Amino acid sequence: MLTSSLPSLLLLLSLSSNFLNVALSDDGGGLFCSAPSVFETETAASSSSKPLYWKVTNPTLSPSHLQDLPGFTRSVYKGDHALITPESHVFSPLPGWTNTLGAYLITPAMGSHFVMYLAKMQENSKSGLPPNDVERFLFVVQGSATLTNASGAHHQLMVDSYAYLAPNSKHSLECDASATLVVFERRYSPLENHFTKQIVGSTDQQPLLETPGEVFELRKLLPPSLPYDFNIHVSLSLLPSLRSSYFSRLKF
Repeated sequence: MLTSSLPSLLLLLSLSSNFLNVALSDDGGGLFCSAPSVFETETAASSSSKPLYWKVTNPTLSPSHLQDLPGFTRSVYKGDHALITPESHVFSPLPGWTNTLGAYLITPAMGSHFVMYLAKMQENSKSGLPPNDVERFLFVVQGSATLTNASGAHHQLMVDSYAYLAPNSKHSLECDASATLVVFERRYSPLENHFTKQIVGSTDQQPLLETPGEVFELRKLLPPSLPYDFNIHVSLSLLPSLRSSYFSRLKF
């Protein structure tokens, strides 16, 4: 799906209250704003009463008049990009995790240099560790889970919370009920005398960045410093019709 010879890597993932789109680019390409589906029939009032990322865990986002068509999908698979929609997600037991189902959205087997997957943690579930020298980023879209690091410090991750785990750092994520997370893992690109550290936060705690002339508010989740070899931007639309829409971009 994504190959290193391509000048730009783009991955769009529908994951939001109206649409949460994730775009990955190795050259700092433009941002992609999501727009409401032309098949959307819900009113703004009914949408606002639902959980923030309810469409991530909804079984299908297909238009109602197309849901009975076998094999119907809005997903698009091309040589330099992919649009992976929820009806295309295939969940199975996640290797190394306990009582957790995962749906891989992008893997090195498809030509990329990172892994992206959804993790559905169930009752009494626990995460596994990534491979050696691999950094991990977690973003909670449903439920809550407890992150524990090697020193024994605990952090309760709620919806819209996230955590960055440095490569080779011992940690575990446990869930007593249920939680759904977006997980990114990538082999870290080290710099001499520069080291990353664990970061735990939530979107609303991050300062707004200036976006002159744009119709969205932009927040950066990771420090823009040399040790961190990627970053994540999350935006909230300022337009009333898109008030609950989020999108994010990862830059490597």
